[in-house]
Amino acid sequence: MTGIFRKGGLAAMVLAMVLVSGCSRVNMDNYQKLKVGMDFAEVEAIIGGADECSEKVGVRVCTWGNETKNITVTFVAGKATVFGHEGLS
Repeated sequence: MTGIFRKGGLAAMVLAMVLVSGCSRVNMDNYQKLKVGMDFAEVEAIIGGADECSEKVGVRVCTWGNETKNITVTFVAGKATVFGHEGLS
């Protein structure tokens, strides 16, 4: 029985990794859907929940993704104003 669980566990782990990496919403197609004036909820609807946000004096900067592949959006007064990306193709 142990061998069956190991094989099943490994298969489940591989499937989870494929789903996570294959379903990334941090891609050029979604980046190009972002528009100036969108609010945070509209951006989240396109690229999902932010991985990191910081806020100073009414300016909120949020990043989706990691150090090598990401999208950064700056919000002023709750509206998207500046976009940037790294590692998207």
